[in-house]
Amino acid sequence: MFYVTNRWLGGTLTNFSTIKKSIKHLKNLEKMSMDGTYEKLTKKEVLRLERRREKMEEVLGGFKEMNVLPGALYVVDPKKEAIAVSEANKLGIPVFAMIDTNCDPDPIDFLIPANDDAFKSIGLITHAFVDAILEGLSEAERITEVEEEQKAVVEPQS
Repeated sequence: MFYVTNRWLGGTLTNFSTIKKSIKHLKNLEKMSMDGTYEKLTKKEVLRLERRREKMEEVLGGFKEMNVLPGALYVVDPKKEAIAVSEANKLGIPVFAMIDTNCDPDPIDFLIPANDDAFKSIGLITHAFVDAILEGLSEAERITEVEEEQKAVVEPQS
């Protein structure tokens, strides 16, 4: 699962091709730090690259492995993350959001009425949401395996 914990970058979904280039650059910087390329650079250059990598990791780290657009978006505070909700709506991505009394429910596809300011309610609902997703993924995997087994049983008879 992919996540954003700090600031939503405008265009993360609608301008995903550019974001993918930034992710590629971040991976390249990580590779440089691991393969010994930093040893060939001056201390000042290494420091500059490390600062850049840390900043990019903070912003892009949660969706570093994302290659395609997500199938859904879960938002804790849609008032604060209005840009993310707007981008998802433009692309037809369903939005699940915790809605407090200060939020407009119109742009949200699936409402979760809850206090989006309290850490305990955010934690409780987010954990339940993640558990449901993981359960659904394992069930989908199990169904795929059963279908493949049935297909393998049917094919030899033909």
